[in-house]
Amino acid sequence: MSSRLDSLYRSQSEIYKYILYFVSVACIVFFFPRGGQFKYEFQKGKPWQYENLYAPFDFSIRKTQAEIEAEQNTIQKDQIPYYRFDTSVAGKVFNTYDTLFPEIFKEDEFSPRGYNYMLRTGVQILDSIYTTGVATAEEHPAQGDIFLVRNNEARKLPGALVHYPDSLEVLIRNMAGSQGLDRYSDDYIQLLTRVVQPNVSSDRELTEKELSNKLANISTTRGNVDEGKLLIAKGEVVEAENFKILESLKSEYESELWTATNSYYILAGYTILVALVLMMLLLFLKKYRPEVYRNNVNVTFIFFNILVVVFLTTLVVKYNAGLVYVVPLCILPLILKTFFDARLGLFVHVLTVLILGFVVPNSFEYIFLQIVAGIVTILTISELYKRANLFISVGQITLIYIIGYFAFHIIHEGNLENVVWLNFGFFLLNGMITLFAQPLIYIYEKMFGMVSDVSLLELSDTNSRLLKELSNKAAGTFNHSLQVANLAEAAANEIGANAMLVRVGALYHDIGKMNDPTYFTENQTTNINPHDDLDPEKSADIIIRHVIEGIELARKNNLPDRVIDFIRTHHGTTLVYYFYKKSMEKHPEDTQEENFRYPGPTPFSRETAILMMSDAVEAASKSLVNPTYPMIDAFVERIINGQMQAGQFLNADITFKDIETIKKVLKQRLTNIYHLRVEYPE
Repeated sequence: MSSRLDSLYRSQSEIYKYILYFVSVACIVFFFPRGGQFKYEFQKGKPWQYENLYAPFDFSIRKTQAEIEAEQNTIQKDQIPYYRFDTSVAGKVFNTYDTLFPEIFKEDEFSPRGYNYMLRTGVQILDSIYTTGVATAEEHPAQGDIFLVRNNEARKLPGALVHYPDSLEVLIRNMAGSQGLDRYSDDYIQLLTRVVQPNVSSDRELTEKELSNKLANISTTRGNVDEGKLLIAKGEVVEAENFKILESLKSEYESELWTATNSYYILAGYTILVALVLMMLLLFLKKYRPEVYRNNVNVTFIFFNILVVVFLTTLVVKYNAGLVYVVPLCILPLILKTFFDARLGLFVHVLTVLILGFVVPNSFEYIFLQIVAGIVTILTISELYKRANLFISVGQITLIYIIGYFAFHIIHEGNLENVVWLNFGFFLLNGMITLFAQPLIYIYEKMFGMVSDVSLLELSDTNSRLLKELSNKAAGTFNHSLQVANLAEAAANEIGANAMLVRVGALYHDIGKMNDPTYFTENQTTNINPHDDLDPEKSADIIIRHVIEGIELARKNNLPDRVIDFIRTHHGTTLVYYFYKKSMEKHPEDTQEENFRYPGPTPFSRETAILMMSDAVEAASKSLVNPTYPMIDAFVERIINGQMQAGQFLNADITFKDIETIKKVLKQRLTNIYHLRVEYPE
C-alpha cells in the first residue's frame, strides 16, 4: 500500500512539473513581441560575415531616431506663432476717442480749422496703431516673425510691429511731432493711452495645431532601395550608411514576415526554441540537482523567477528599448545562489539571457554583457548576510556593465565621440535596483517557505526568545544542543555541506524537551529519576513525544520548514533501546517494538544525516568514563555503523566517503572536548 501511495505521489509530482513546463513556455512566448527575426546578425564596425547581400525587395531607408528627433527639434525651433487680431476693438476705441477728445482739447481754444486738424491727427495716430494692433505686455510677441490672423486671413509680419502699452508713448510723440504738434504730444499721450485697448492675443491652440501637423508630416524614410541592388559585399565593414540600410531592411523584413499565414509558423519556432531552453533546465536539475528537482516548490521558484525577469524585460523593450539595461537581471543569479548554489544560479542566468536574446536589440552585445555580469555576480556575492558584501558586489557588477558598454562603443564607432552618457546612468540605476535583492529575499522566504543565510544567521542567535526559553527551562538540553551544533558544523564544513543550516538545525532539534525537561538525563540535577516510577512503555512514549512536541513548538514559533526537518529526522526511525530492553526484561510477551520506535522520517539530506550522527555521538559520549583514543574511536564507529545498518541514511544524499570523513571529524572533536593528551613516559 505504501509503495503504491509513493508511486502515486511521484507521478503527481512529475505531472505537476510537466504542467509548469508547458505553462512557462506558453507565457514566455506570449510575452515575446509579435514579429519575425532577421536571419542575419550584424554589428556596426564589424565585417559582414555572409555572402554578398542583395535587396530581396523594394524598401525605404528609414531614418534613425536621432535624425527624426533632430528634425522635430528644428521644426519646433522654427515654428512661427499665431496671433489673432480682434477688429471689433478698434471701432470701440474710435468711439471712445470721439467722446473723450473734447475733454482734453477745448474747442474754444482753437480755430475751427485747427480743432479739426487736431482731431484728424489723433485719428491718424489710432489708425497707425491699429494697423498691426496692440498686445498686452504679457502676450507681446518676442523677436521674430509671427502670423497675424485678421478676418480669417493669416499675414506674416515681424512681431516687433505689434504695439504694446509701454511703447505707445514714443509712437504718439513721434507722430505728433511729424504733424508739427510737438507741444501737444503730452495731451495726445494722456488721451490715447486712456482709449487704446489691446486687440492682439496669442492663439496657442492654432499654433499647437499647426506644429502638430508639421510634426506628423515628418517622413520617417529618406530614399528607396530597389530590388536586386547590392547592399553589402562579403567582408565589407558595416559602417554608418550601410548600417542604416541594413537596419531598414531588417525592420521591413520583420514587419512583412509577420503576416496572418506566417505568424503561426513564427510562433511555432519561438515555442520550440523556448521549450528546448527550459528542457535543458529540467534535465540539468534532474541530473545534477536531484534534491532540487524532487522538490516542486524549488522548481516552481526557479521557473517563477525566470518568468518575472522575461516579463519585465519584454515590458521595458516594448515601452522603450533604450531602457533595457535598467532591468536588474543580475538579481536572478544572486537570489538563486542565495537559496541554492552558484552553479545552478549561473546556469539559470545563462539560459534566461539566451531566451531574452530573441527580444532585445543588439542581442550579441546584450548577451555578452549580461553573461559576464552574471559570472561576476556569482564570483563576488558571498555571505549575503553581511550588508557590505552586497554593496561591494553591486559596485563591481555596475563597473563591469560600464566597462563592457564602453568597449562595445569603441568597437562600433571607432572613436570616443557620440558616447551616450545617459546609458551609464542606466547602469547606475540598475545597480541601485539590484540592492533590492535583500528585501526580495525576505519576500521570497515568506512566499515559498524557503530559508536564506540571512534568516539562518538570525535563527542562530542564542539570545533569541525560543533558545533563551530552552536555556531557562532545560539548561542541560541547551548545552547539549550547543555541543551538537559545534560538532555538526565542523563535520558539514569538512564535506562541503551547508554548515549554517546544520548549526541552526542542531540548536533547535531538541526544543520539544522543554515541556518535560526532567525526564531527560541531561536536565536531571539530582539522583532522582522520574522514569523509575513509570512503566517502560510510558517512559518511551515521553521520550519519543519530544520530537512531535518539538515540531508543534517550532511551527507555533514560525520556524522555517527546513529547520523543522532537523527536528523531525534527528532520531529517524531508531529504537528507544534502553526502555525497549527494560520492557523486554519485565514482560517480553506484551512488548511491541513499534511502541518504542521513533516515528521518523529518516534523514533525507546530507545536513540532516550529519545532525543524526552528531546528536547520537554527543549524547552517548556522556557515558564515557576516562575515555582514551581507542575508546573514542570504537565508540564513534559503533554508533554510526549501527545507524547505517538500521538503514537510517538510505534516503540521504550522502556517500560512504562523506560518512568516513564525518567519523574522523567527530573523533577529533571528542578528543579535544575530553582534553586527551599523549602520555609521556616518566
